[in-house]
Amino acid sequence: MSLPKPKHLADLNVLMALTDENHLHHARTVEWLDGPGGHNWGVCALTAAGFLRLATNPRIRSASIEEACDVLATLIDHPGYRFWPIVDDWATLAAPFLERVYGHQQITDAYLLGLAVKEGGVLVTMDKAIRSLAGNRYSQNVLLLK
Repeated sequence: MSLPKPKHLADLNVLMALTDENHLHHARTVEWLDGPGGHNWGVCALTAAGFLRLATNPRIRSASIEEACDVLATLIDHPGYRFWPIVDDWATLAAPFLERVYGHQQITDAYLLGLAVKEGGVLVTMDKAIRSLAGNRYSQNVLLLK
């Protein structure tokens, strides 16, 4: 009997790297997606909206909304994709990490990590600070792509 494949929630920086061939971490994120990590992975409404916001920002990519939606649709068509619904509020999902949230830049990180923990999944990121946010107790819920 084989173990179930871990569920992976890609954060925004992973999505940006996956979809930009010129991104410093593009090759690593593609390697992850094409490997075992991509067999049960997905995004939530927060990461999908964040991707669209950044991809259409003229200072970052300047794609049209239609182009950005097409790129997102391509990701969604990847084998192994699943959507991660968010039904809990921020305070509920972030509660395990409140003592380690020290600034405004960790608000979304705590929410996504909380979602991964609640769903028995793993938050995939390139942000080293998320490991500190997770602490020892939730370190298995973080996959840091290097």
